[in-house]
Amino acid sequence: MILTILILLPLVGALATAFVPAALARLVGLGFAAATLVAGVVVASQYSLGGGMQLTETRTWIESLGVHYALGVDGLGLLMVLLTVVLVPIVLLAGWNESEDEGNNGARSFFAWTLALEAMSLAVFTATDVLLFYVVFEATLIPAYFLIGGFGRAGRGRAATKFLIYQLAGGLVMLASVIGLYVVSADAGNPSFLISDLAALDIDETTQRWLFVGFFIAFAIKAPMFPVHTWLADTTEKATTGTSVLLVCILDKIGTFGMLRFCLGLLPDASQWATPVVVVLALVSIIYGALVAIGQDDVLRLIGLTSLSHFGFIVLGIFVFSPTGGAGAILYMVNHGIATALMFLVAGFLIRRTGTASIRQMAGVEKSAPVLAGFFLVAGLAAAGLPGLSPFVSEMLVIIAAFDHHWLVGSVAVLAIVLAAFYALWMYQRTMTGPDREGVAPVADLDRREVGILAPLLLALVLFGFYPMPLLDVINPFVHDSLAAVGIGQEGGPQ
Repeated sequence: MILTILILLPLVGALATAFVPAALARLVGLGFAAATLVAGVVVASQYSLGGGMQLTETRTWIESLGVHYALGVDGLGLLMVLLTVVLVPIVLLAGWNESEDEGNNGARSFFAWTLALEAMSLAVFTATDVLLFYVVFEATLIPAYFLIGGFGRAGRGRAATKFLIYQLAGGLVMLASVIGLYVVSADAGNPSFLISDLAALDIDETTQRWLFVGFFIAFAIKAPMFPVHTWLADTTEKATTGTSVLLVCILDKIGTFGMLRFCLGLLPDASQWATPVVVVLALVSIIYGALVAIGQDDVLRLIGLTSLSHFGFIVLGIFVFSPTGGAGAILYMVNHGIATALMFLVAGFLIRRTGTASIRQMAGVEKSAPVLAGFFLVAGLAAAGLPGLSPFVSEMLVIIAAFDHHWLVGSVAVLAIVLAAFYALWMYQRTMTGPDREGVAPVADLDRREVGILAPLLLALVLFGFYPMPLLDVINPFVHDSLAAVGIGQEGGPQ
């Protein structure tokens, strides 16, 4: 029941927040987010490091179709649940005043939609029935659309529509594969949408390939990957930074989560068949995202495009099929969520003070706001993979696995480190150093509330940078099981 409670808490919170008086909406919303965080900690405390699907709940939903209300968490799901329940309260605190800005739809709407998105995301990460997964996968688009379209800068309505069209197109393609899986199970005499039942099926290679294509396209759009990424930069540029954190650091993880859960878990032969193409797409995403980010003037658009590069690393780690690469990819999912959330939120505080997101119109901020500049520098260095910060560990694991896969793959991936250092440091130099802007008042530094919001993220970057084992202890059993399903042993060779 704990997983059901985990999902219901933010869902009830969304309804409560939407109908309470506006003066109480923020407190009610934050209270439910905090309660969900506590529930997430309880889930983690009940999870055994031995691996496997745990805390399972299974109830018949539509018996004639073999549909179940089925929940459970393994190492991958647990980390995504924890990332979600930690980031949502931080986003709500950061958007405490921003949601009331002129032109936005108000705090009550922002808090309610954020909690609804949290509930749907938690359902995605815990669903163990394919049809249930698909339903909540699509349901995440409703609060995401209203968060993008209702809050942010001019042009957000168009960005929200573009986001929705891309995601719905991906969902439609995935639906064909979901139905295909059911047909395969029915032909085998056991019609079911349960992942455990589907994993036991012996699906012929041609069918696997068609099903893989449907799932992968949907997850590549969600992740996002080149060339189906163009919604990403438009969305992060126009939405609020809090919404961007929810989308890039939580919602987009559903893409790589789905690749691990469905592509590798249910369609192992097709996953190996598609590896050459997927690895090339991952490398293109890594290099293209970094190069395009360098040329951006809008700081939020720049941060969004860096995530295209980072998601390329995650997908590369998944599809090189090695214990090192798999562990690095999942660790990257967590570390990217932490580091990018910090960068977006600091950028949001900076934009509120300067009144612009244009890098060309910023300069000399570090003189009057050294604390803000310090947080911004750490976030940028984390994006660049600085040793001592958590993304470095995951990036190195993926690169080592890439070299093991092929020296050329590793060489291309390493190039991204140079490009990341360039865009991160150049962004910092243009915004934080140099002379003050003429005729513009000095930028106020972060206050205690803002420092308190950002401090947990900074702490996590440093802690997991020096000691990632608590995360790897959860990740490694899942990676071992996933690679075993694909026919790869713990040593990286065929079983």
